[in-house]
Parts: sequence; structure tokens; C-alpha cells
Amino acid sequence: METADGHDALEFDRAIEVLEEQTSVLWRRERTTSHALAKNVHPAMEPAAYGILTLLQHEGSLRATDIALSIGVGKPSVSRQLAALEGLGLVERQLDPFDARSQRVLLTPLGEQQLAAAQTGRRSAFTALMRSWSPEDVEVLGSLIARLNSTYTRDTW
Repeated sequence: METADGHDALEFDRAIEVLEEQTSVLWRRERTTSHALAKNVHPAMEPAAYGILTLLQHEGSLRATDIALSIGVGKPSVSRQLAALEGLGLVERQLDPFDARSQRVLLTPLGEQQLAAAQTGRRSAFTALMRSWSPEDVEVLGSLIARLNSTYTRDTW
């Protein structure tokens, strides 16, 4: 039997099983890594907050509602995380210049510095981990993960 695009359905099912198993292992390891990275940013920071910091690093500043939409959690969870990050001096809120009724969240200089230091450590760990891989294989892996991540923008769960 073939899939709609002409692939063997059984072969595709086996490939999906391997993908599911391996991404599960990767995500478990990534949760452990995120916990360690959060502690490298600040010892009192929760692991989930690391993603908020990296999002702000990439976007500059965002409203809390936009952060919640981007990371796929509710606004109350984001508000709690932001309050904790503010308390640690890693983020601050400013009035939105386009809408005086709302606020935007951005990294503080301390937040930028601490996040950059943690990311430098992470890159060093990846470099050591992947040293035996060819640059081409690392590039292909990065491209395929980017493709997988872009597929997640169309979640259908």
C-alpha cells in the first residue's frame, strides 16, 4: 500500500515510529539541558522561563499575550514566569509605544548578559558533543530540525 505521495505506507509507519521514539529521547534530554541552562542564567530561575528569555532575545520586546501564543501556554502561566523573571532582574516591562493600554516585556542588560553566557556554554557543549560529525552532517541536521519546527506551526493536536 502507498501513501498519497507514493511512499510505501508500511515503510513510512516504521520511519514515524523511529522518529517518535528518537524525538521523545531528544526532548527528555532537552528538558534536562533547559533545567541546567536556566540555573546557569540564574540559580532561582525556573526551566520554563529559559524559553521566554530566548524568545525575547530574538524578538526584542513582546506583549505577554504574544509570548503566551508563541510558546503555547496560557497567559496566567506566562504572567507568573514574567513576574519571577522581573524579580530576578532579567526582564522589565515598558509601556507599548503603539498602545498605551498595554506593556511590552524586554530583556534587561543583566538578562542579556546572563542569557548570552548560558548560550555560550551550551554552544561549547554542542561543539564537544558533535565534534566527530562532519560540518555537512551538522548542517543537514540543523536544517531538518528547522523543517520539523516549522511543521509544528501547523499543530493539529
